[in-house]
Amino acid sequence: MTQNKGITALIGFVLVGLGFLSIILSMIGLKFSFLTWIDAPGSLFGFIVKVVMILAGFVIIYLSLSNNNEEDED
Repeated sequence: MTQNKGITALIGFVLVGLGFLSIILSMIGLKFSFLTWIDAPGSLFGFIVKVVMILAGFVIIYLSLSNNNEEDED
């Protein structure tokens, strides 16, 4: 995974950005056309999915940018 750190971090940033932008746009009544299926079951379900997108993006960013090859030897 060391070779794909940048791509994985980019995917995380895209998830976070799309999640934040879709929440902000839904507050003013707009939607991304490719994310309309998220709001189909209901607006609460759509909001929860968008929050999960943001959280998953942050987790992906953290995991991809953390240095997990170093081991603490005490």
